[in-house]
Amino acid sequence: MLPRGRPRALGAAALLLLLLVIGFFLFRGDLDCERSEREASGGGGDPRSLPRSLTPRVLPDERPRPRGTAAFDGDPPADPGGHNGSDCIPPRPRPPKCELLQVAIVCAGHNSSRDVITLVKSMLFYRKNPLHLHLVTDAVARNILETLFHTWMVPAVQISFYNADEPQPQVSWIPNKHYSGLYGLMKLVLPSALPPDLARVIVLDTDVTFASNIAELWALFAHFSGVILLRLDRLRQAGWEQMWKLTATRELLTLPATSLADQDIFNAIIKEHPWLVQPLPCVWNVQLSDHTLAERCYSEASDLKVIHWNSPKKLRVKNKHVESFRNLYLTFLEYDGNLLRRELFGCPRPPPPGAEQLQRALAQLDEEDACFEFRRQQLTVHRVHITFLPHKPPPPQPHDVTLVAQLSMDRMQMLEALCRHWPGPMSLALYLTDAEAQQFLRFVETSVVLSARQDVAYHVVYREGPLYPINQLRNVALAQALTPYVFLSDIDFLPAYSLYDYLRASIQQLELGSGRKAALVVPAFETLHYRFSFPSSKAELLALLDAGSLHTFRYHEWPRGHVPTDYARWREAQAPYHVQWAADYEPYVVVPRDCPRYDPRFAGFGWNKVAHVVELDAQPRQRLSTCPIPQEYELLVLPEAFVIHLPHAPSLDISRFRSSPTYRDCLQALKDEFHQDLSRRYGAAALKYLTALQQPRGPT
Repeated sequence: MLPRGRPRALGAAALLLLLLVIGFFLFRGDLDCERSEREASGGGGDPRSLPRSLTPRVLPDERPRPRGTAAFDGDPPADPGGHNGSDCIPPRPRPPKCELLQVAIVCAGHNSSRDVITLVKSMLFYRKNPLHLHLVTDAVARNILETLFHTWMVPAVQISFYNADEPQPQVSWIPNKHYSGLYGLMKLVLPSALPPDLARVIVLDTDVTFASNIAELWALFAHFSGVILLRLDRLRQAGWEQMWKLTATRELLTLPATSLADQDIFNAIIKEHPWLVQPLPCVWNVQLSDHTLAERCYSEASDLKVIHWNSPKKLRVKNKHVESFRNLYLTFLEYDGNLLRRELFGCPRPPPPGAEQLQRALAQLDEEDACFEFRRQQLTVHRVHITFLPHKPPPPQPHDVTLVAQLSMDRMQMLEALCRHWPGPMSLALYLTDAEAQQFLRFVETSVVLSARQDVAYHVVYREGPLYPINQLRNVALAQALTPYVFLSDIDFLPAYSLYDYLRASIQQLELGSGRKAALVVPAFETLHYRFSFPSSKAELLALLDAGSLHTFRYHEWPRGHVPTDYARWREAQAPYHVQWAADYEPYVVVPRDCPRYDPRFAGFGWNKVAHVVELDAQPRQRLSTCPIPQEYELLVLPEAFVIHLPHAPSLDISRFRSSPTYRDCLQALKDEFHQDLSRRYGAAALKYLTALQQPRGPT
């Protein structure tokens, strides 16, 4: 196993480069070279112990061909000795500068999706060519990776997705004990899963790290002397599907089940047709397991091409150079993916979706503008990795509620307490660097409380820019909530222990699902004490309030934000009661999941929740079928609900707000723009907001 905190799904023993699936070579080289490759990889004479760099090559038919003959007309003649004249490790070929390289990866689940990102980072770091990634995924991995690559916006990288469920019936009949299940057999059916016009592709496992330009590997298709590339159309015509199925059927007569997934079937084909293999130089597959002699593959670091973590021990494998290999892997694991958004100069390719509009908008910004960083933050497209950790969605329930919040690394300590207070589903957006994301992973895996909760969805939004994009984070978490209702909270608030059950019961009793439009207000309190005994009921809370251990939230700094809740009335209330919207009101509310999104222009500190509550109140009024007049939007305060804010050091953004007049001026400018947009969207209905909000009112 990996050390806790390292991705466990680096992949296990599986083929590194399944070139066989897309383009196969007929080997006509020196068998002594082949033998040395096998020895360097730790393999023996048993075909089942062949090194991973040996891959089967399918001919147009299964007839043996003499060494030194070509499979197709037009191939270069063999030398008299039947050798191809190449060394064991051929010289580094150079593909055309802008040739599009095709790469296929099979990926399923949350952990494997994280591994794909590290693999792709290592490819992007060294690459000099455009890439087309063909991702064969399950629904979970597609949802994750589609969002990630869409927001990553890497130039000259094209992404295509293929549903891994469609070809599963072709391999589901094969008994398989490998932990990867059916997905471990999926490479067998790639010729039918990938587009018929795709001629050749490099197929990669997710547990490899590149240490060189992948174009060198791609060039081996064309530059191996004496090697013939069979294109996919010829492979399909050769009846590859029938070949592997017949071989698998024969093997399973004596083999109860495959233990190495597709590798068992590939090895059986190699055993039956040994002339069908083409050994890759083992520098393209430096295997780090206890039974290989990886150090024979290279004499210095520059020889390395690909490192394959194919030991169950993963990063803890024993190897005299493992520290260097581990450092290379960790470099890409924690590497800032934003730095890989670099152009390939001289290789014109269509830009990623939305990139041209974004560049035009950025070009219109004035860097001399005092509010430049606010303007730029609005246009920043953050990389987003949804469901960073394994997540099991809750079963559908008509009145269920997801707690939605956001946080950064300095609020991580709140997670365990929040999980103890809220037993229901949560959707949390975390603003982290790539390195901090790995620290978070280790934090969760070593926490008994957090590791036991798979109904908490963590979404990593990668850090970029000087301002905390609070509303963008909220929108990410809100968009990923799966229940009909959401509780819009903040990470530094702890809900009452009974709040989750109470909210669900209130939604049902108030019949919100029948067309009634309402936001349920959860009164907010705060304590200034770091050591604090949390009240178990409203009665206990009121006692603490009377004793001065609790206060209404921000009563001494910004009372306007919560005064409309009417705390005096709440003390005596036995049933939900109506309150009216007022300027600067920013309660914590429960609303339907399809509520308006937060305004992303508000980043850092100030007015981010106020603007959202205005949007909620400004929504077009709904007309109930039983009522001839439009129903007003309701703000309903719940009499038994409460959350309590815990003390913490002030954030950098609030410190800047308090100390910088320019910061406050820029916030006021954003408010003015919000008012103008409000008027354009809602016309005369926006008049009450414009009137109430026309004067600046201090802190927000």
